[in-house]
Amino acid sequence: MGSGIMVRAFVQAYRQALANASRNGVAQQAAQNIRRGAMSEAEARQILGVSENSKWEEILKKYDTLFELNAKNGSFYLQSKVHRAKECLESVFRQKEHGPS
Repeated sequence: MGSGIMVRAFVQAYRQALANASRNGVAQQAAQNIRRGAMSEAEARQILGVSENSKWEEILKKYDTLFELNAKNGSFYLQSKVHRAKECLESVFRQKEHGPS
């Protein structure tokens, strides 16, 4: 009996959370980010702790350090964010070198 009450409360809370998210546009924004799969350049720079003026060698050094720290101590999620940040900035640097294609 007690578990039925908990399940109903959970379902009701979940429905309310979905309603709130759709009202605020959060669900659409999250879906767009998933579809794009893209990280913004600003977010990538923030994750790696580099500025717009950073050289590619500095970005690689920060990437290597952060990637190895997370490989040893821990978080696959953070390690993947670091890797995606490097990929994002790599594409930015390629576009600067070769122009937009």
